[in-house]
Formats: sequence, C-alpha cells, structure tokens
Amino acid sequence: MNNLQIDDEKFGRFSSKDGKTEVYMLSFESPKIRLLRSLSIEGSDGMQVLDFAIFPRAEFDLPIFCANFFTTAVMNIVVLDLNPLHDVTNQQDYKKKYYKHLIPLGLKYAELLPWGGKITTESMKFFSPIVIWTKFPSSYEKHHLLYSAFKEYLKSWLELMDQASGETDVSQVMVNIEAQHRYLTWRAEKDPGHQVLRRVAGETLAKELVRSFLFNGVDELGNKTFIDYFPEYECDDGTINQKRSMIGKSFESRPWNTRGEFIGNILR
Repeated sequence: MNNLQIDDEKFGRFSSKDGKTEVYMLSFESPKIRLLRSLSIEGSDGMQVLDFAIFPRAEFDLPIFCANFFTTAVMNIVVLDLNPLHDVTNQQDYKKKYYKHLIPLGLKYAELLPWGGKITTESMKFFSPIVIWTKFPSSYEKHHLLYSAFKEYLKSWLELMDQASGETDVSQVMVNIEAQHRYLTWRAEKDPGHQVLRRVAGETLAKELVRSFLFNGVDELGNKTFIDYFPEYECDDGTINQKRSMIGKSFESRPWNTRGEFIGNILR
C-alpha cells in the first residue's frame, strides 16, 4: 500500500485554532483502494475523534468502510459500517453478494452495542443491515468491545477486498463511479461531524478538509451537484436546505430484522 499525499502543502502544516488540540491525518492507496484515509483529533478537554474510511477504486463495487467515533470523558457516539455502494433494499443481488454472510456479525454487535436513537430516512439509505450506530457512557469494557468490533468489521472488509475481481464492463464502472460520487456528495454536505471540524480548524479550513481530504473525489469523480442527486433539498432561491431531513421521518429502533431485511417501512 502506498502513502498518498493529498494537499500535503496545505494540510501538512495544519494546526488547531486553540493550539492545544492535536490533529493527525494519514492517507494511502493500493491497486484496489482509491483512498484509505484517517483523521484523528485529540482534544485538551478529553475529546477524541476518529474518522476512518476506505473507498474502493471504481472497478470494484465493494462497500465503503466507515468508522466514525466521537468520544468525551462521559459519552461515546459511534457509527461503524460497511456502507453499501449500491442500494441494499432494492438490489438484492448486491446485498446477497456482500452482506448475507455478515448478518451474524452484525447481530452479535447489535446486541452488545444497542441502537443509538433516531436516524433520518435520508441517512439510512447509506447504511447497511450490519451498521453499528450506538451511544454509550465511557468505560473500559465498552471501549474494548468497540475496538473488537472495529477489528472484526475491518477484517471482514479486507477479506471482501481480497476476493474482489475488477469490473471490465465500462458501463458498470461508470455506475460505480456515480454511486461513489453520490455518497461523497451527501457526506460532504450533510455529515454531522463537520461541526467538530469547524470548532477545531475554523470554517474555511474545515470546508477544505471535508472536500479535499475526508471526502476526496467529490470534486473529481463527477459533475453532479448535491441538488442534482437530492432535489428535495433545494430551496426557492436555489440554495441547499440545511435541514437534516426533508422527509421528516426517523428511526428510533433498528430498522432491519434478524435476517437483514429492511422493515423500516412498517415501523412507527
């Protein structure tokens, strides 16, 4: 795996606004990985953040590995998933290909790390049946459990990568590119972690970090805008509505059954 320098001149000298918070960034690439990147933040107030993701190259329809951990002295907010590149609700072949054998793994940690509360319908489209979305008070036992989950999920993704064969159909490669660009466009605009970045780095640098590092590719993989993909968010003046949800529905409990079937449409 090769080290990948993304805007090293700009971000290599990056320091926090308060001069006390430590920020670490790493990025790599490989024949099957377009971008593996990690952003970690160590705050002087005990805050810790890890934003870790792996994006496959366009020849592979692999899920996107996603680990977002936010920790304070008293609380942890966690998302850990193999985010589906394609729709797992309607595209059963894709779901079977990548998730069927992982359902037991998801059920194991769904019991140990219970559902963390409301998630909007719009955000749910980017999660898989094995997603870990949880909140818990800080403790050694829970942190150890989360680390175990991280290792197992990452191992599962790496095994999928090892088994993956590159797509040779140009039209399917283009479908993969657009799917990844749509994902990046959503995350670059609506990711809830932006607030922490703005606090640490300031508004201008935070925006650059989001588009050039965290969701690198949003300006290169396609020309479609957020409104092109998600027209329901367009305001009368053409700007993007800042609401998290336009549908207004959220899921307070896990919207998949033990077979990994989506049951959100019947939940109230």
